[in-house]
Amino acid sequence: MSKEFFSLQEIDQVAEVIRSRITQKPTIGLILGSGLGGLADMVEHPEYIPYPELPFWPISTVIGHKGRLVIGKLQGQVVMVLQGLSHYYEGYSMPEVTLPVRVMQRLNITNLIVTNAAGAINPEYVPGDVMLITDHISFLGMAGPNPLRGPNIPELGERFPDMSQCYDRNFRKLVTEIAVQEKIIIREGVYAGLSGPSFETPADLRFLRIIGADAVGMSTVPEVIVARHNLMRVLGLSGISY
Repeated sequence: MSKEFFSLQEIDQVAEVIRSRITQKPTIGLILGSGLGGLADMVEHPEYIPYPELPFWPISTVIGHKGRLVIGKLQGQVVMVLQGLSHYYEGYSMPEVTLPVRVMQRLNITNLIVTNAAGAINPEYVPGDVMLITDHISFLGMAGPNPLRGPNIPELGERFPDMSQCYDRNFRKLVTEIAVQEKIIIREGVYAGLSGPSFETPADLRFLRIIGADAVGMSTVPEVIVARHNLMRVLGLSGISY
């Protein structure tokens, strides 16, 4: 049965298990979406923790998601990488889907990079493009199970957090500057987060385009909402896959 809420003590229990098993102190969290798990293999001096060895941790059932934490150095920074993630459509509750972000917060990780595979809505996008997420549309959060539903834990954030600047402007500026330097074409746009697992109908896509979405997927938004609840700085990237 899905767990509807986690207490601060339960979140800290998971954090303590991780803390006892690693020797490095990550400052950046990295959530790898579908098709991007190979980036975790580039981490130097890696320390691994399989998800089944962590209490309460959701286990991904999606093919290609290895299902483990990788802690180590990437480009000179100590990172905690989620090599595989769980989704609401797998049957997990929103608190379960977002538990990894809560645990990161209790481990004093203040920066989060989220990635996903997304479908193009903007007619100019083609498979292989990378979209820098500037904002999102949270259908689940607006009309259904918002990840912040339930008892508010003051240590994790205020009851009604501001979501007007979910994706950090300075991070986005840095990404665009690097893209210019490296001659990488990068898109910028709005990501629509749906529940899945069914793909969208043509009418769905027309509606999403009308309301301003450039890409659509089935992840990321719940994690970002929870991250901003605790004032983490967030960078979001979508790999356009279809």
